[in-house]
Amino acid sequence: MGEAAHRYEETVPLEYRTQESRLNILGFWIFLGAEVALFATLFATYLVLFQRTGSGPTAAELFEVKDVLIETLLLLTSSFTCGLAIFEMRRGRMSGLIAWLLVTLLLGLGFITVEIREFIHYVHEGATMQTSAFLSSFFVLVGTHGAHVSVGIGWMILIIIQLLQRGFTPKTARKVFIVSLYWHFLDVVWIFIFTLVYLLGMVI
Repeated sequence: MGEAAHRYEETVPLEYRTQESRLNILGFWIFLGAEVALFATLFATYLVLFQRTGSGPTAAELFEVKDVLIETLLLLTSSFTCGLAIFEMRRGRMSGLIAWLLVTLLLGLGFITVEIREFIHYVHEGATMQTSAFLSSFFVLVGTHGAHVSVGIGWMILIIIQLLQRGFTPKTARKVFIVSLYWHFLDVVWIFIFTLVYLLGMVI
C-alpha cells in the first residue's frame, strides 16, 4: 500500500501533492470566478456607454492599430512563456523555470509601458475620464486590467525570490501554478478587450 501511494504521489504534479495546496488552488479558481464577474460588469458598462462620446473623440478617432497590436503581441507571448515556465517546473528544472518567468515579467513590463504611453497620448489629445461617458468607461475597464497586470508582475517577482531562497517545494510550486492561472486569466480578459473595445471601436 505504501509503495502504491508513493508511486501515485510521484505521478501527481508537485503543486497538487498536499491537501493544503489542492484547497488553495480550488480557492483561487473561486476567486477567478469573482474576477470574471468584475470584468463582466465593466465590459457591460463599456458596451452601454461606448457610443456616448459627447463632444469628445470617438473610439475610431482615438485608437491606433499599432499600439494595440504591440500590446496584444506582448501579452499573448507572455502567456506562452508562462506556460513554458510551468512546463519547466514539471520537469524539475529550476533554471528553466526562473528563466521563463523572467521573460514573462519582461513582456508584462513591456505591455504596461506601452499601455501607459497610450494613456498619456490620449490625455494629450484631450481624451480624459472627464471628457465623456465613453472615455470614463474605457479608462476604468482597460485601467483595471492594467492594474491587475501590474499586480501580477509584482506577485511574480516575489515568487521568484521565494524560489531562489527555498527551491522546489509543494508550497512554492503551488504559488507558481496559481500565479500562472492568474496570468493566463489576464490574457483571456485582454482578448475580450482587444475584440470588444479596440476592434469594435475601430469598426463602428
